[in-house]
Amino acid sequence: MQSAYLILALAAGMFMPIQAGINAKLAGMIDGAIPAAFVSFLVGTLALALVLAVMGQGVPFARALPASPWWYWVGGSLGAFFVTATVILAPRIGAGSMVALTLAGQLAASMVLDHFGLLGFPHIPFDGKRLLGSILLAAGVWLIRF
Repeated sequence: MQSAYLILALAAGMFMPIQAGINAKLAGMIDGAIPAAFVSFLVGTLALALVLAVMGQGVPFARALPASPWWYWVGGSLGAFFVTATVILAPRIGAGSMVALTLAGQLAASMVLDHFGLLGFPHIPFDGKRLLGSILLAAGVWLIRF
């Protein structure tokens, strides 16, 4: 089962620049990054609604909304920012630079979340290996970008 998770993570990563390229083309057709991000999220929402209907799960937030802290609901806005940013970045800096820089940001935030065990992530201290990985990643970003 672990290998299935690794393949899923790889596929999700592979889809990111493809989605950015598709959304950037859409932005050119419908006049902007924000409208393109809106369409992307609308189509994604409809696809997830179909999956929920097929699974017989119904509307998931009806029972969770009153019991959840407000900040549980901001993930979608973070996703909207990410998708809009990739729509803007992809045609301007290229897929390689966009992915390298967003990956660097993702890893930096991930290491902070792990180090402090935030948001339910396991506590994984920042150590020399992670520092070396960060330095190598920064070097990779620089090489890809320049």
